[in-house]
Amino acid sequence: MVRLITHNLLACHVKGCTTNNFPLVFQDVQVELQEAEFNPDFIRNMLSRLEWTALVNAAKQVGDTSLPQEQPDMMDDELLQKLHHVLMEIHVTDGAMICQNCNHIYPISNGIPNMLLAEHEIG
Repeated sequence: MVRLITHNLLACHVKGCTTNNFPLVFQDVQVELQEAEFNPDFIRNMLSRLEWTALVNAAKQVGDTSLPQEQPDMMDDELLQKLHHVLMEIHVTDGAMICQNCNHIYPISNGIPNMLLAEHEIG
């Protein structure tokens, strides 16, 4: 399943697509919520690796508006729970991710993103 924690790491790698290729934009997605065990230490450790604005925008694209637009300096338990929900419990099962630069479409089917490129798209 595509979780937003994974989506926050994905960029377009089509030949010549080197600017504005992150983040990929969700389109026509179906979402499934799956409860996951809360691990506050894991969430805290992930903070420095996340691109916050991309995460907030992706969450909005899949219907979640619980995160603040700006990353807070301090993370209380309530915000850690919200972040856990967005990163670990929202699963995109079907739809597509689209590059903002070249408009390449990466389909998502049965929770699996197809990130393979055709031979002419490889750089």
